[in-house]
Amino acid sequence: MTLNIGIVGTGWFSKEHADLLAKMEDVSLKAVCGSSKQKGEEMARAYGADGYGEITEMLDAHKLDAVYICVPPQSHGAIERALIRREIPFFIEKPLGSSTEIPASLLQDIKEHNLLTSVGYHFRYQETVKQLKASLSNDKVGMIVGQWMGGMPGVAWWRNQEQSGGQFTEQTTHIVDLVRYLAGEVKEVYGMFGNRIMHEKHENVTVSDIGTVSLKLENGIVANISNTCVLPDGVGHVGLSFYNEQGMLDWNPERLMEVRSGNSTEYANTGNPYAAESEAFLHAVRTGDRSRILSDYEDGYKTLKVTCSAFESAQSGLPVKL
Repeated sequence: MTLNIGIVGTGWFSKEHADLLAKMEDVSLKAVCGSSKQKGEEMARAYGADGYGEITEMLDAHKLDAVYICVPPQSHGAIERALIRREIPFFIEKPLGSSTEIPASLLQDIKEHNLLTSVGYHFRYQETVKQLKASLSNDKVGMIVGQWMGGMPGVAWWRNQEQSGGQFTEQTTHIVDLVRYLAGEVKEVYGMFGNRIMHEKHENVTVSDIGTVSLKLENGIVANISNTCVLPDGVGHVGLSFYNEQGMLDWNPERLMEVRSGNSTEYANTGNPYAAESEAFLHAVRTGDRSRILSDYEDGYKTLKVTCSAFESAQSGLPVKL
């Protein structure tokens, strides 16, 4: 059976997903919805699909089996509600919003409809993360340290706190999500954010450009995750390290390194996690088997709650209990 798919959004991630879908057997990209009809048609043309500027217009015109949502954090709400009403499964890119208010409401509706969803936390689908999870199952972790160090994206919405939720919610969410996935749920968050450089270099920057967040997990593990967006192009580091009495497990998007009593082993990342997450989602759409989906909307909401609590803590100067 051929699955008919729609995409909402015309940015880089939309095209990444569209390219992958175009290569899959028994999958047909039928429609693209942009922020304007012109943008929707422009992207759709490359895939032989139809373009739209309104979600309801797209859904009225096509009987879609599933929809991919790839829009900025501030654009969530009406798109998901239109799909929930029609009980159309959807794959959604992170984060689920710039704050928890709208996603909390959507989550209730999704649960009431038992709607099939998947969230684009693609690192969960990496082979090295699978290996890391297996290694950690035999370890008693002491402490975790994570980083997302890079530059500031050029799009205007990303630099606006109300629209993006800030770097910790929009980018570093991947590291927070891996901590939850690999080590357990978070029960307390203490964040410290600052404005050092970017608000002086660019206009209308309301997001913090440095931050560090301490997390206390329910099982007693303590984690610290830091981020910055002050670095120049080509300079940066994204990673997550686990420390215990046996040594260190150090992960980044390219590889996993195990250091045990002075001996180190390095494993390169293989495969395409974007393809893997799509295959898991579409398998569920076809068969109803959701077991391959590693993050659904409810799970993605838990990660969003942690990142938004970090911002809340930084504003108040006090820890936030979840």
